[in-house]
Amino acid sequence: MGLDINWAVDWVRRSAEVVAEHRVELIRLDRDIGDGDHGENLDRGFEAVVPKLDDLAAGSTPGDVLKLVAMTLISTVGGAAGPLYGTAYLKAAASAGTDASLDGSAVARMLEAARDGIVSRGKAESGDKTMIDAWTPAVDAATEAAAAGADASAVLAAAAEAAASGAEATEPLVARKGRASYLGERSVGHRDPGAQSSALLLQAAADAASESTGA
Repeated sequence: MGLDINWAVDWVRRSAEVVAEHRVELIRLDRDIGDGDHGENLDRGFEAVVPKLDDLAAGSTPGDVLKLVAMTLISTVGGAAGPLYGTAYLKAAASAGTDASLDGSAVARMLEAARDGIVSRGKAESGDKTMIDAWTPAVDAATEAAAAGADASAVLAAAAEAAASGAEATEPLVARKGRASYLGERSVGHRDPGAQSSALLLQAAADAASESTGA
């Protein structure tokens, strides 16, 4: 079963809820190795998106929802998170196109486009202790699941699980990008806040898909 506009809207609402729930945690993680504003900025961004969902035109698609998220985050979220997440959602929207429903393969391609957008914008790669360390395992798991014939919900579940493991795996890494890179070895032992928020958002997508399909 594919994922439609209802899933996309539910994903955004769940994203706002999970970011608000983990706002203090994300602030703490970012304070450890960054400037401490990640949780606050992301919470403000998604809080701004939610009311706009009610203004979506009839016949809107998942891609339209993703584009709405992108433009709102770019205009309201400061720091590095705004441009990075904004680009991710914008590229995901372009990948989703005008399709009213997304199957497993389409979801995998959408996640890959989002990841590639982050890479293009932030110039980071796996092992740099950034959100890419959550996104790349997620994309790999999603692509593998889709290739095996998994439906959209299962693809997102695989991506979310891999992202959570990827975020945890940033703890022993030395940061090589962003403000955290200035700490050098002192960044070891701290989880990257962007990787953690990425894992939370992908879990929200998987939860929305599970609810949507009854999986």
